[in-house]
Amino acid sequence: MPPWKNGGRNDLMAGMSKVLSRFVAGVFLLALMLAAIPLARIVGVQAQDWRTASREPVGWAPHPSDYEDAVVQVYAAPAVRWRGKFADHTWIAIKPKGAAYYTRYEVMGFYLRRNSSAVRVTETPTPDQRWYGSEPKLLQDLRGAEAEKIVAAVPAAVDSYPYPNTYVVWPGPNSNTFIAHIAREIPDLRLTMPGNAIGKDFTGWKFITTSPSGTGLQVSLGGALGVILAADEGLEINILGLVIGANPRTMSLTLPSVGRFPGQADWTNGLHQVKATGDLAADMQTP
Repeated sequence: MPPWKNGGRNDLMAGMSKVLSRFVAGVFLLALMLAAIPLARIVGVQAQDWRTASREPVGWAPHPSDYEDAVVQVYAAPAVRWRGKFADHTWIAIKPKGAAYYTRYEVMGFYLRRNSSAVRVTETPTPDQRWYGSEPKLLQDLRGAEAEKIVAAVPAAVDSYPYPNTYVVWPGPNSNTFIAHIAREIPDLRLTMPGNAIGKDFTGWKFITTSPSGTGLQVSLGGALGVILAADEGLEINILGLVIGANPRTMSLTLPSVGRFPGQADWTNGLHQVKATGDLAADMQTP
């Protein structure tokens, strides 16, 4: 006689209920453990006046007057005040060949309060400025012919951003949702974003899509839960916006609030320095 007959069905349902309860409790406990890292880092945070914080450039970007060719760079830096213990802010800068300045694109919540769009576009010779005192990481650096086609594609990708009138700190859409959108629209950008770029996993009603780097797939439930499996990102698991993962390509881990471990300021592995050295050598050979 099947086990669900003669009272066995109640025992089966009770067993399934116990398994489900333990699973939910385990997910909740894991989320608390993940949250403990950024919460611990918040303790002792000193208030900082963003109006007087340094905005000095750090030297990642070649000055337009010294560099003729096209440039595309993507940056990330800790968000302002206590939010920086949880999350990064990201932006992209492009310089067409021969241009006298970079065009910097980013999304900012307070900018939306004063304008009809959260998308902020500025012209600057120094897109590598400190983000209100915090030194940025260089996530991508493309130059020359490699950069030119991306420079041409960025304005259209910016215009196609679906959430210009919305800004939500968690789980998105926010500044990182914007940069992830551009990356997905331009696969040749080949952008890997930090795990603590909260909002990068917000994909709206697209539950299955490509990862920001374009080298794999991503499953996301409103940016609050999800997973990425890709050649460039490796494996990332998102639980309530806190990301853990491992990347065999870079031999690194992704930890909540910490991001990539071991930490790395230059995610291009020094390619910008190689390019700069190559340009200098070419100039020296020019009669």
